[in-house]
Amino acid sequence: MQTLLRWLAIQFAAILILLGIVTVILGEIATGPAPTSVEILVPDFPVKNVRINTNNHHTVHGWLIEGRPGHGAVLLVHSMRSNRLEMLGRASFLGNQGYSVLMIDLQAHGETPGDRITFGARESNDVAAAIAYLREQFPRERIGAIGATLGAAAILLADPPLRLDAVILESVHPTFAQAVENRLRLHLGETGVYLKFLLLPYFAFLLDLPVNELNPIDRIGSLHAPLLLIAGTQDQHTTQSEAAHLFVAASPPKEFWVIEGAEHYNMHTYAGKTYEERIDDFLSSYLRK
Repeated sequence: MQTLLRWLAIQFAAILILLGIVTVILGEIATGPAPTSVEILVPDFPVKNVRINTNNHHTVHGWLIEGRPGHGAVLLVHSMRSNRLEMLGRASFLGNQGYSVLMIDLQAHGETPGDRITFGARESNDVAAAIAYLREQFPRERIGAIGATLGAAAILLADPPLRLDAVILESVHPTFAQAVENRLRLHLGETGVYLKFLLLPYFAFLLDLPVNELNPIDRIGSLHAPLLLIAGTQDQHTTQSEAAHLFVAASPPKEFWVIEGAEHYNMHTYAGKTYEERIDDFLSSYLRK
């Protein structure tokens, strides 16, 4: 009997150690920085290199397109583990429509320094600094922002809430816990979902902040700007029903666009011309004088 109990104790300890190792690995993968040398790749349209200082004592790297007066200015904020290159297609068509456009690398992405990805917490300071930069450069223009996944979360988690004239959010999760659960289920199956109970405290430890401060749904009601929320019917990272809950929590005026067949990333690439027309219609209504 004692031998059996000893064997069970050893097996249980081995399982705990294995779960701990898996948790650490997943935490490091999720929060590890994603640096990329971006500026060696020159866009096929004119851009100005910009450096924006933040209150976190680092410099945000970006590109600026100067548009036509009276057409408004738009900040483009990329998704998780990406950089400003993701937004080149959007920047090109918006620039052709006369908007001034700023693309940035969020902290710990591209060429903007950072120790860890923080799921919108520290990234929100970069977004706030970029909006302040646009207001300084274009004091007579109305300002909008487009954010995808992490970029959308960073827009919503800014404290105090950003002062904007139009906002477009793509594929953004309502709660951080749900985002973690969906990704565990997608990559590890239903059994992997149980790792959430270890991962969430570990993320709080790594980021030195409570994970309940990373919930976009708790902040979206304070974003008092016209909103276009975009979701895809085939998105398994943020489901259509989760996006609908986020939309309900938002303040009016607001619009909800569900793109049939779209997944989590690259709404512009998927919807093409339809995306460009819908985005331009929305932004021109609120930004152009």
